[in-house]
Amino acid sequence: MLTVDQAQDEIFYASAVIEHIVPKAKQVAFRHWHQTLVNSIQQSEGYVRVDLHSPLECKNGVLKWYSVLHFDSPTHLNTWLTSSDRQTIMKAGQQFFETYRFKSFTTGLEGWFSHQAGAEMTSLGPSNWKQALIVVLGLYPVVFLQSKLFESLGLMQSWSYANSMLANLFITTILLTWFVLPCITRPLEFWLQPAYVLSKTKTELIGVSAIVAAMAVMVVVFNY
Repeated sequence: MLTVDQAQDEIFYASAVIEHIVPKAKQVAFRHWHQTLVNSIQQSEGYVRVDLHSPLECKNGVLKWYSVLHFDSPTHLNTWLTSSDRQTIMKAGQQFFETYRFKSFTTGLEGWFSHQAGAEMTSLGPSNWKQALIVVLGLYPVVFLQSKLFESLGLMQSWSYANSMLANLFITTILLTWFVLPCITRPLEFWLQPAYVLSKTKTELIGVSAIVAAMAVMVVVFNY
C-alpha cells in the first residue's frame, strides 16, 4: 500500500526552467560552472535529467541561457532547491552571470517565479479555497472598520461614488497586502501548506475551525 509521499510521487512530476543572463565574454566560464551545477543535481534523489538549451543573443552583449531541470516529484525538486550544496554553487556562480530567475512546474498549471535576481519562492502556494478563506478573513474587518472610520470622520462623503470606491480599494489593498495578511498567515502556516501536500484531516479541521471561529467572533463584535 502506498504512503502519502509515495502517492504524491506517483501523481506529480516536477520541472524547473532557469534563465541565466550571461555576459558573452563569460559564456565559456558559465558553461563550466553550469556543469558543476548539473553534477550536483545528478546526485540528488528523484533526479531525472537536465536540459541546457542554446542561448538567445540579446542586446547589451549578453546571452540568455535556459536550462530545464526534471525531478520525479515536487518534494524532491524542493529538496534540491533548498539544499546547502545548491546555495554554495549558486553563490560561486554569481561571478559568471549577471542575474537569474526560474519558474517551476508540477502538473504544468502551478508554478512559482523569482521576483528579482536571487529572490526565490521555493514552495507552491496553498489551495485556491484556502487562499479564498484567508482573503475573506482579512478583508472583512478591514472593509468594515475602514467604512465605519471614514463615515465617522466624514471622509470622502462629497466625492462621487466612483472616485471614493477607487480610493477605498487602494487603501484596502495596501492594508490587506502589507499589514493584515502577513499577520494572519503566520499563525496559520501549519494549515497553509503547498497545494501538492496532502494535509491530515485533523490539520484541515483545525485550520478551518480557527478561521470560522475568528469570523464568528468578528460578526458578534461588529454587531454591537
